[in-house]
Amino acid sequence: MKTIELTYPHILKEQDLPESVCALGFFDGIHQGHQKVIRTAVAEAKRRNMASAVITFHPHPSVVLRKNGNKDVQYITPLKEKEEILRRMDVDRLYIITFNMELAGLSPQDFIDHFVVGLHIKHVVAGFDFTYGHKGQGNMTEIGKHAQGRFTYSVIDKVELENEKISSTRIRGLLQEGDVAEVKRLLGRPLTISGVVVEGAKRGRVLGYPTANLDVNEAALLPRSGIYAVKVIYKQQIYEGMASLGTNPTFTEDRLDLSLEVHILDYNNDLYGEELQLEWHDFIRPEEKFNQVEELIRQIEDDERKIRALFAKLK
Repeated sequence: MKTIELTYPHILKEQDLPESVCALGFFDGIHQGHQKVIRTAVAEAKRRNMASAVITFHPHPSVVLRKNGNKDVQYITPLKEKEEILRRMDVDRLYIITFNMELAGLSPQDFIDHFVVGLHIKHVVAGFDFTYGHKGQGNMTEIGKHAQGRFTYSVIDKVELENEKISSTRIRGLLQEGDVAEVKRLLGRPLTISGVVVEGAKRGRVLGYPTANLDVNEAALLPRSGIYAVKVIYKQQIYEGMASLGTNPTFTEDRLDLSLEVHILDYNNDLYGEELQLEWHDFIRPEEKFNQVEELIRQIEDDERKIRALFAKLK
C-alpha cells in the first residue's frame, strides 16, 4: 500500500495517478461499518481492474474547529494502527488529507473537484452519513450533483449489531466503561494498542509478577483504569498476559498520570526498548488500593487464574 499525505491545495496531477475506486471517511476505529465501506471499494476496484484507495483525514476536525474546547483528541485507531489495518485489507493507496482551516472552508463542489476528480477517482464509496465541504454542506444525497457525471458512487447504509448502529461514538462510550469485549465485537477484532517497553519502578519483580511498562502513543484512546486480559504480540509471536492500567494506588497517592503495565504469562526475558502490541480481550476488575502488599499479591494470583481460564475457553 502506498501512503500519500496531502494538504490543500495538493500538486498531484490527475493524469499521473491511476484510475481508482475510493472509500471516503474519517474511519476512526475501522469498525465493522467502516469495513463494509472499505471492502466494497476494494471489491469494486478489483471488478473494474482499478486501484483501490481510501481517503481519510488528520487531525480530527474537532481539533481544528475547536469544538467542545478540544485542543487535542485521542483516537481508537491512531494513524499508525489505521494504516496497518488498511494494508491488511488490501487497499492499494491511502490518501491522508490534512484537516486545517483551509480545508474546512472549501465548498462541497471544490472538495469534490480537488480531492475526488483531481485524484483520478472514478467511483466513490461512502457511508450514508458522510459529509464534505464547508460545515458539512455536502452529503451523499446530493453527491451526484457535485459529481457532474465524472464519477459514479455507492452509498452504504448503516451497519447494526443487535438493532443498534455500530459507530465510533458507541465504541468510545464502551471504552470509558472498560467493556473491551463488546468493543471487540463491534470492531470485528480486538482493540490493539502499541507501546515501547520502558523502565518502571520494578515493583512487579518483588511481587512475583514482573511487568513490562509501556510508553504508548499519546494519541491512542485507552479504556478505563483496571485489570484486563490481554494478548501480547512480540516479534510475530502471541502471548497471553494480564495488563494493569491506572495509577498504582497501593504504592502511590495523588497520582494523575496513568501507567500501563503488562505481565506476560510464562515469559521472563528482558524486553526493554522493544515494541509490543496489546490486544484487549476482557475487563477483569477495577483498579483498587490494598492496605497490605500480601492482599495485592493474593488478588493478582486470583486475576491470573481468571485470565488463564478465560483464554482456555477462547481456544
